[in-house]
Amino acid sequence: MSTATATESRLTQAERTEISDQKMFESTVQLIVERGPAATSLKDVGVSAGYSRGLASHRFGNKDKLFSFTLRRVGELWLTQLKAVTRGHTGISAVEKALDQHYRFCVDAPDYVRTFYTLWFESVNAKSNLRNAIRNIHQRRHQDVMNWIINDPYISAVIKARADDIAGQFSASVIGIVYYWLANPDDLEQTKKLHSGLKHTMTTLLSEK
Repeated sequence: MSTATATESRLTQAERTEISDQKMFESTVQLIVERGPAATSLKDVGVSAGYSRGLASHRFGNKDKLFSFTLRRVGELWLTQLKAVTRGHTGISAVEKALDQHYRFCVDAPDYVRTFYTLWFESVNAKSNLRNAIRNIHQRRHQDVMNWIINDPYISAVIKARADDIAGQFSASVIGIVYYWLANPDDLEQTKKLHSGLKHTMTTLLSEK
């Protein structure tokens, strides 16, 4: 028995499932980036991950559920990073930390970001679980921005009363920046400038009396 096989045999079922889920997640990301969602099949995901042709179908049932799983996993990775860099920060400080990290995520994990937003935009006309997954992620992001505004002691009550609108504008602007980056993946300098421009806009909005 090989070392790898012996090690795998000692894993719990939950551990083996997590390993296979991660491998299929990575394969899904790779195939979506290379082929697009329409040409990514459950069979190919399973084979690319090193498993049987039918494992992805057995695990997820259909592409809709596989893509929802992929969205949630990328979303959780991003939210983990976001919470780490914004912990203890509110107001414009939190906004700046979040935007800096968002730019880094585009640079350090471009395939994850491209997969996430490709599926996001694909979900617009899809009556599927993708819409629900996107809605939940969007609501969590929106609430984070609102909390940064509401919990900052230096932001006026007038601005806090508009926290919902400002958070909506912030989220829409981030999506616009990502759309630019998706269309121009090599123009990181302009993508960085767009992030800086949004920082300036948010500073202006949150500094009003």
